[in-house]
Order: sequence, then C-alpha cells, then structure tokens
Amino acid sequence: MGFRLPAITSAKKSLSRSLSGSKTLDIPKGYFAVYVGESQKKRFVVPISYLNHPSFQDLLRQAEEEFGFDHPMGGITIPCSEHTFVELTSSLSE
Repeated sequence: MGFRLPAITSAKKSLSRSLSGSKTLDIPKGYFAVYVGESQKKRFVVPISYLNHPSFQDLLRQAEEEFGFDHPMGGITIPCSEHTFVELTSSLSE
C-alpha cells in the first residue's frame, strides 16, 4: 500500500515535461537527471526508485521550495552540497 505526496506527484509531472528536451538521449529508461551543488551544479542521473525513499523525498520538498521543479537544463535542482547528495544516494543504493 502506498501513498502519494502532492509535491512528489507534482515533481513527477514536471519531470516528465522536462525530460522531453534534447538531453534525454543520455538518460536511460527508469532514471532521471538532477542538478546538485551550491555554487556550481553537477548533473547526476539517478534511478526513479529514489522517489520512494523518505530521505530523497525530503530533498525534493526542499528543491520545490527553493527552486521549483522547472530547470532550464531538463532536470531537477537539489539544494544541497554534492558531498551530501553523494552520501545520501550511496545509502539508498545499499
């Protein structure tokens, strides 16, 4: 049994719109692009399954509050350091 958070549903809709750009050719099916960093943004391609993890959902809520879900480069901007993001995603992969 699952539940849907309005922000996550909104992110998924925005994500599908943003992935219709030309950069989608290098994103495998089942993945999406996020931009992470404080001064310079680094692009990461992560599995869609991350959307189910509470820790990742917290980051998405922060991203929505700070940036919204539209990114000119075709992904979502995550408002955290690259180091924090890598640590979080490493724990989700285990």
